[in-house]
Amino acid sequence: MPSSRTAPRPPGRRAPASAVRPAADTALHRLHARARKAWDRPLTAYYLILGSSLLITGLGLVMVYSASQITALQMSLSGSYFFRKQFLAAVIGTGLLFAASRMPVRLHRALAYPILAGSVFLMMLVQVPGIGVAVNGNQNWISLGGSFQIQPSEFGKLALVLWGADLLARKQDKRLLTQWKHMLVPLVPAAGLLLGLIMLGGDMGTAIILTAILFGLLWLAGAPTRMFAGVLGIAALIGTVLIRTSPNRMARLGCLGATDPGPDDSCWQAVHGIYALASGGFFGSGLGASVEKWGELPEAHTDFIFAITGEELGLAGTLSVLALFAALGYAGIRVAGRTEDPFVRYAAGGVTTWITAQAVINVGAVLGLLPIAGVPLPLFSYGGSALLPTMFAIGLLIAFAREDPAARAALAMRQPRFGRKRAGGPRAARRWNTMRRRAPRARTSGER
Repeated sequence: MPSSRTAPRPPGRRAPASAVRPAADTALHRLHARARKAWDRPLTAYYLILGSSLLITGLGLVMVYSASQITALQMSLSGSYFFRKQFLAAVIGTGLLFAASRMPVRLHRALAYPILAGSVFLMMLVQVPGIGVAVNGNQNWISLGGSFQIQPSEFGKLALVLWGADLLARKQDKRLLTQWKHMLVPLVPAAGLLLGLIMLGGDMGTAIILTAILFGLLWLAGAPTRMFAGVLGIAALIGTVLIRTSPNRMARLGCLGATDPGPDDSCWQAVHGIYALASGGFFGSGLGASVEKWGELPEAHTDFIFAITGEELGLAGTLSVLALFAALGYAGIRVAGRTEDPFVRYAAGGVTTWITAQAVINVGAVLGLLPIAGVPLPLFSYGGSALLPTMFAIGLLIAFAREDPAARAALAMRQPRFGRKRAGGPRAARRWNTMRRRAPRARTSGER
């Protein structure tokens, strides 16, 4: 008779798979399942867009205050001068964000043509002597009196997104996007008009962002590879000509990967941006303790505010900013990918392309990986003209995220914590909740 040790295990008493699996693997699997379940909730994109944009704006206000103090004092101004202007723009922009987030989609579509016409008109006024103002060699500003100025080309980005999305959506409804002439006309000529007005002022950085928005809209519309490559080739050719005919742009291109300012300090800004990032370490030198902002790094509170962030908050701070932009970009892609409304898809994709491309160009220039294009970091750098249309665009994404059927149902199911509907109406419900909280605890039978 065989012993019990060598006897085969009965088939009905086989050890479960969970007992064989290691405990760490099981816990990791449960954590992954919970994260995936939370990630797939209907309101994930809504909260990501709202939370990441407000966090980027709030952290940007802190860094603008820190990075601009020395510049303001050198100009014989109050140390909080630039911060107060940026804070005012952020307050107005927050109002625009919440107003845009509450607008229905049809109202956004109705605003497309007025915003485009107003942007083109203001961009034409920039070239009128006595009205247009030149800043850092680029004449793309209009003075509003005092120290307030506006850059109409920043509103041109919003105009192209809204008008281009409305145009492509109407053509898709009529099934005209299968023909190349309907896909390109009048979208490409209108974008060319905006680009021409921008380049008259010499602002190639904004022109690059506008071109990225155009390519994003064409890609979302399903442009064939040959057409897409043709438009991209023409844009690259025009860009090459514009760069080679400008000594300033050629000098910026020559500063890629530079580690020395050069004999004539032509790469001073690029190199000192790297110095600021390198001296920050993992956790930075502390908020307000930057050395490069003491006159060493030009445009410390605008185009190179990311370098000051790396110096004061270190690698942890810069990675946090990049993570917030990544979350915002993912949420925008999710909104564009889950909708069935063509206008929402094109507009959400255009806004996501705009913010992501501008962030990549700015950060790439600070890291020395791309030429310095002179574009601010969205929602983060100083500049009210850039902040206002960007926050309105964020409001668009929030409105689109709310329009998703699953998100709308989830928002409708949310009820206030107190005062839920009961018999007797809301006042009776609130009174009952108050009385229930104030009711004494039950006494035992022997207690007086």
